[in-house]
Amino acid sequence: MKKIISTPGAPAAVGPYSQAVETGAATGPRTLYVSGQLPLDPATGKMPDGIEAQTEQVFANIAAILDAAGYTFDDVVKCTVLLADIADFGAVNAVYARRFTHDMPARAAYQVAALPLGARVEIETIACKS
Repeated sequence: MKKIISTPGAPAAVGPYSQAVETGAATGPRTLYVSGQLPLDPATGKMPDGIEAQTEQVFANIAAILDAAGYTFDDVVKCTVLLADIADFGAVNAVYARRFTHDMPARAAYQVAALPLGARVEIETIACKS
């Protein structure tokens, strides 16, 4: 099974991809692959200033997608954090720690040369349910 997840609670994809894709049997284990989320406000299409505000917006977008698919942050098993500047790592970690308070997901974080639309952070998420 492959199910495309889309919600107006998160920004529309800025390219030829889905906000998220769920795989697995309807009655068995399922996995949700959430595309990298940029800090775009879905209502305005604008990006907040500052790394903390951008990270909060990214997590709000992820939350909307998780909710639309019937998942929560407790179901997240892996995140990949992309940063325009690795010096923002501590500030992103502070926001991240407010979303994940126990049973932390696996994670990787990288500095990249640039992110779409001039964003300072992008986060990709994988969640699983039995």
